[in-house]
Order: sequence, then structure tokens, then C-alpha cells
Amino acid sequence: MSAPRPGSGADGILGVEPRLVFEPAGEAEAREAMQACARDRLRVAFVGGGTDLGLGNPPSGLDAVIRTGRMARVLEHAPHDQIVRVEAGITLSALQAALLPHRQRLALDPPFPARATAGGLLCANGFGPLRTARGSARDLVIGATFIRADGVLAHGGGKVVKNVAGFDLPRLLFGSLGTLGLVTSVNFRLHPLPEEEATLAFPGLSPAAVRGLVGDMRQAQLEPAAVAAIWAGGSLDLLVRFEGFGPGVSGQVERLLAVAGKARASGGRLAPPQAAAAWARQQTAREVGPFRARLAIPPASLEVGTRALGTLLAALPGGAAVWYPTLGLGFAGGAPSGAEAVATAAGDARGALATSGGWLAVNDAPPEVRARLDAWGPAPATLALQRRLKAQLDPEGRLAPGRFVGGI
Repeated sequence: MSAPRPGSGADGILGVEPRLVFEPAGEAEAREAMQACARDRLRVAFVGGGTDLGLGNPPSGLDAVIRTGRMARVLEHAPHDQIVRVEAGITLSALQAALLPHRQRLALDPPFPARATAGGLLCANGFGPLRTARGSARDLVIGATFIRADGVLAHGGGKVVKNVAGFDLPRLLFGSLGTLGLVTSVNFRLHPLPEEEATLAFPGLSPAAVRGLVGDMRQAQLEPAAVAAIWAGGSLDLLVRFEGFGPGVSGQVERLLAVAGKARASGGRLAPPQAAAAWARQQTAREVGPFRARLAIPPASLEVGTRALGTLLAALPGGAAVWYPTLGLGFAGGAPSGAEAVATAAGDARGALATSGGWLAVNDAPPEVRARLDAWGPAPATLALQRRLKAQLDPEGRLAPGRFVGGI
């Protein structure tokens, strides 16, 4: 194992700087680093591309950071089985580039693809609008290897989609933000690149019209690959994308136009450059900062969700927002007009969402906002179970301490 280097401000997590930084070149070195941390009882956190370091709370203490950037290889690719096994530090863009010659992809489209890593996607349960049809990382990971707090290597899942033995083990890691172990490799299921895709845009819809049109699409048994409603000054610009074989895509487009006509929602198919620009708008809404928040509410309560977005954006002049209406998830970001104003707006939005069974979490925020706003909000009903799980896998509480909900 290469010797750790001293930590610096660039290695810190939300202002908490480590004394040491390990940069292992593979699983063996990563295990040695974890064993060294266990031996010296160091509090340790893990960093891949850093895209979700703003999610959650600052660590309550930090002695060491393990960076996975040198663990970035494709370990195994079976094109006929549509699976790939990769090291945790490979970026999504690099992985997609490796799969492209085989006309395959990992059907994930989260923000910051050039930085988002395989391990980070698992530990933050990453996703984008393709979650509409393909799910989040949770639905595309079929196995993983990770190192426990005591330095022991653990495996879960398998190499093929049909193998479900032990699958519960990697499922525990989804969204855990590195509080349960260091992911070293991930097995993903893949999908073929679509032969054709088509995007339809329906601009200037009210939240009720979006909810109604999405319901009509479901009644018509349409199967969009991605659906996003982009905030447009109080109204919503709805984007719907279909993917697949040419005849199937054309048929879905015609049926949606017929459904929209009956619903009196005007719109049409976008040319490829226009479609790319439209989807880039929703990506911007996920990446703009320095304040970023995630909102959730049942899809049937879309109007409540969009009002909460409006409340938040009032404190983010020039900000952007997007709602995934089939999923009940929204995102907003921008530059706060003031720390107190955005903290108050986020608190008001959180309260409004809670009345309909929703929530708001902070994905990133300046320190002065964090000082006024809890990143997670009220603890979930599952907190006691999560604490027991943490105690089982990290009994000394050394892994990313305090980062997760409830101070876990």
C-alpha cells in the first residue's frame, strides 16, 4: 500500500478536513487502507467524484479520507449477458464510452456524469429522468463488493441478472453515503442503445394539466423512457421521451399526440438538436447551485409539490427546477438571495410537503445556510432500524460519522 499523504482543504467534506488521505490503486490497497484505519481507530469517509458530498450533514469528525479515483477499471464485460463489473472509481462517462462500441449503456443519467462514479452512484442511489422506465441505481446493480469497517471484504449479489443470492447485502448500501462500508466494485445490468428516440414537448402547462396528461398516458398504456416537467416561471414545460425500435417509437408518438389532443395540451415532436437542448435544461436544474434541494411527494399531489418548488425558487433568483411527475420527485437549485431567506423558504416548503406525505432534503448548500437549516428534516420512522444496521456494520461509528439522517 502506498503511504497516505497529508490532508488539505481540498480533501475536506463540508468544511471538515482530514489529517490523512489514502488513494488506493485497487481493491487490495483499499483493503489495506481500511485495515490501517481500523487498527488506529480512525474516523474515515470515502470520496469518488465528489458529486454528492453536499448531501447530508458535515461529518462529526474526520481523521482520514479514502479516494477511489485510481480504482477506475472495467474488470469484466459480458456483452451477451448484458452485465459489466467495474471498480468503484470509474466515472459514468468513462463507463458509457467503454460500452459504446458494443451498442450498450448503463441506463442511468444523473447529474455530473463526467464526475459521478460507480461507487458514488450506488451509495447515493443516483438517477436521472431515465428512472421513469429503468429505475435508479438500486434497480441496475446486481452485485457489489465492499470493505467493512473492520477491513474485512464482503460480497453480495452476483454476476448475472438472474442470480439473487445474497442480493440484500448490496441493497443495504444504496443511499448510505459511505456510512456502512467502502464499495470497491459494482456489477451492473446493461441495456442496448435504443435504435431510435423521440422527444415531445408540451410547453406552458399548469401543474393540474401535467398531472392529468401523465394520468392519460398511463391509461393509454404508453411507456415513456423519461418524463420531466421543467419549471418555466410558474407553469411547466413537459418533456416526454420514447426509446426503442423505430416502428414502436413512432406508434407511441402518434398515440401520445392523440391523447394530448383530447386533453387540449398543445405540443409536438422536437427535432434532435431541440430535444438535446430541452433535456439539457432539466440537467441544468439538477446541477445549478450553490444551493440545491431534492423534494418528494406522491405523484397525485403534484400541485402541492410545484407550489413548494415555487416557494423555494422565490429565494433563489434566477434559479431552476425540474419535477419528475411519474416519480413524485423534484429538484431546485440556484444562488440564494440570502441565507435566512432560503433557509426560511426551504423550511416552509418542507412543511407544505409534509402535509401530503412529502419531504425535502438538502443536496448542497453554503455553510451559512446549513447553519440555519437541517439537511434532512424530521427523522423517518425507520431511524431505529437504521441505527441498528449501522451498529452491526460499523459498531465503533467510524465511517462517515454524522453524515446520514439522524446523525448516523
